[in-house]
Amino acid sequence: MPRAGLDLERIIAAAAELADQQGTEAVTLAAIAREFSVRPPSLFNHVKGLPQIKRELTLLGVKKLYEGMRIASDGKSGDEAIFAIANAYLQFTREHPGLYEYTIALPQHTDEEIEIESNKIIDLIIASFGSYPLSEVNAIHAVRGLRSILHGFSTLEQKSGFGMPIDRDDSLVFMIKAFLNGLREVE
Repeated sequence: MPRAGLDLERIIAAAAELADQQGTEAVTLAAIAREFSVRPPSLFNHVKGLPQIKRELTLLGVKKLYEGMRIASDGKSGDEAIFAIANAYLQFTREHPGLYEYTIALPQHTDEEIEIESNKIIDLIIASFGSYPLSEVNAIHAVRGLRSILHGFSTLEQKSGFGMPIDRDDSLVFMIKAFLNGLREVE
């Protein structure tokens, strides 16, 4: 019999909090069960196991990342939209480092729902590149380039890889400006 008050949504919220506070390796059935003062087998009334929890965390992370980027870029275009997307991306990685890890470690098998949600992010960024002179293929290259900049930056930031006494956010602005200026030169 399912425990009163315990459901998939609460389990995933607890797992997300664990991931964000302690890292993805801390997300175990035992750790989640401790959060609810239940034994791990009790979770099986609500989830099929850790793979389902990780899948749900990936989906939650992708949805939250997209929503933040969508809200930030709403009504903006060109450079302003790209900077808004970049700032929302970085804000998400700073606030949800564990969930972010799940968004980049997508499941090995095809998951249609995660793919649909992930494609919303790609479509949003491609639309934001609409004012740049990019072919369809080059727009994909641009999405990959921006993602590489943002992922690299956020990963280095999370690992304390920026030790020089120069403002990190200024460095990010510099990189994105250089990237956007380069896009205007693409043929």
